[in-house]
Amino acid sequence: MEYRPLGPTGWQVSALGFGASSLGGVFRDVDEAAAIRTVHVALDGGINLIDVSPFYGLTRAETVLGKALATVPRERYYLATKVGRYGHDEFDFSAERVVQSVDQSLQRLGVEVIDLIQCHDIEFGSLDQVVSETLPALEHLRAAGKVRAIGITGLPLAIFPAVLDRQRVDTVLSYCHGCLNDTALLDLLPDLTARGVGVLNASPLAMGLLSHRGAPGWHPAPAVVVAQCAAAAAWCAARGADLPRLAVQYSLSLPGIASTFVGTASPQHIADNLAWATTPPDPELVAGVLQILQPVHNLTWPSGRPENN
Repeated sequence: MEYRPLGPTGWQVSALGFGASSLGGVFRDVDEAAAIRTVHVALDGGINLIDVSPFYGLTRAETVLGKALATVPRERYYLATKVGRYGHDEFDFSAERVVQSVDQSLQRLGVEVIDLIQCHDIEFGSLDQVVSETLPALEHLRAAGKVRAIGITGLPLAIFPAVLDRQRVDTVLSYCHGCLNDTALLDLLPDLTARGVGVLNASPLAMGLLSHRGAPGWHPAPAVVVAQCAAAAAWCAARGADLPRLAVQYSLSLPGIASTFVGTASPQHIADNLAWATTPPDPELVAGVLQILQPVHNLTWPSGRPENN
């Protein structure tokens, strides 16, 4: 496993991170014992950064993760969770709710301190409130020793400089912008690096777009993106290649990103991801897939409030 520095934290985090949303049964029903084994396989394979949220499975992911970590020495992992999003359409970035949320997460996760606390999907809230109320509340929690580092997450890339121009944070977590079909995150990296912000990347499969099953019915991507990604999967299959493997390897090869999160509740699937992470992507396969995806390169979709896109 390769380890990389995470912004100003002083931490060396695994290039492959574990996204624990699947532990909450977000995508399909999960067996709790298998989910717990998945966490242990991830840690034993060298992953030391785990990301979760009370939103995932409506607190179930945090609860299952807490059970998995109960037997793991605390120094073996960095733990990231979030505040602000608690349901599909339930957002609350108020200082009072933030403080309550952190205390509840600490209890569910069974730890005394959260390494990285993040404001979750801030594009659905008021950025003014995030800057003037949410982040200051998290700073108070840091001073109290309940959290160690502070970050923000979301889909529209414009939200990151909009907040960073007014308030310092340690990390940003972007998703679906550091993958084969969309590398728009790279355009923002020089600015983030200059600010000393650690960059985290999630969803190298673009929420299922870059899979052989294809995008789920709820996927918000434009139809043309779905079609081109399906064509890329078919092109890989015809050559005996695996698009998900290539997608993970490609995301891990992108410069300037501390860690890329993959999510699963299957011990075998996380073992596969760990194996993929040890080798670089095949350049000929990458070139072929990028050519197929060129017509939809960086074509994204709106998320949250219109003014935050």
